[in-house]
Amino acid sequence: MQPATAARVDQFWDDGYLLLNGFFSPEECDVMKERMALIVEAMDVPAHCRTEFSTEQEEQLQAQGSADYFMTSGDQIRFFFEKGVFGKNGDFLVPKECSLNKVGHALHSLDPVFKNVTHSPHVQELIRKLGLMEPVVVQSMYIFKQPGIGGEVTPHQDATFLHTEPLGKVIGLWIALEDATLDNGCLWFIPGSHKRGVTRRMVRTPEGSMPRTKFIGEERQFGEEEFKPAAVRKGGLVLIHGEVVHRSAKNTSDSSRHAYAFHIMESRNGKWGKENWLQPTAELPFPSLYT
Repeated sequence: MQPATAARVDQFWDDGYLLLNGFFSPEECDVMKERMALIVEAMDVPAHCRTEFSTEQEEQLQAQGSADYFMTSGDQIRFFFEKGVFGKNGDFLVPKECSLNKVGHALHSLDPVFKNVTHSPHVQELIRKLGLMEPVVVQSMYIFKQPGIGGEVTPHQDATFLHTEPLGKVIGLWIALEDATLDNGCLWFIPGSHKRGVTRRMVRTPEGSMPRTKFIGEERQFGEEEFKPAAVRKGGLVLIHGEVVHRSAKNTSDSSRHAYAFHIMESRNGKWGKENWLQPTAELPFPSLYT
């Protein structure tokens, strides 16, 4: 394991991201992959994902169902699919284990395997080295990046979607469960971009509105030459500052790029944005990372 030395911690705060190869063992990665395979095998695919709608009214109902399914997923384990994986009768056009974009957003609390990983002693030790005093876990997701169809993730900042007051309270932990390479869609970052602030936010719209969210502000334009690749081997951990600009390309290779990721917030002297799409619930308040 690459140790998180004081120099490397400084590097994280300077660059906005940090790669730690060997943070988890290949065996630990396989346990997570095997657990997700069981979750996918038992999944109940919601009707709005399977059904092809033909009238304007039905399309509106589909959009409402999809929006509600996403907006209420913060304390659930739910399934989000790649485009074009269902036929007109709702049947899978690809093996169902190859149809998913991600599973989220409460694996860290509702599944024992992912809960243990999230709260593992070496994760807690790492976050303590960063100086966080009262971190809470706000969301988690399993990302598949399917071979051939794994979609592009355009340049963005996590703080656009996970806003805190003040800024700078969110950190992502991204665990490579398979090698993440230039060919299968590894992450790319703009070093130091977390120091430039956030110019765009996704916020909730008034209750009953469609769409359920909207963007305020404008995203900056970024040059291709600004991005640096962050290829990482199976078991590697990527620390992601909430304001650093990052992206990943479409996976056009024949190799998947599975990852488990979760976000934490320093709750000491920090508040969760009330307009965020994701909100804690009475059933699942944000749990402390250190418990």
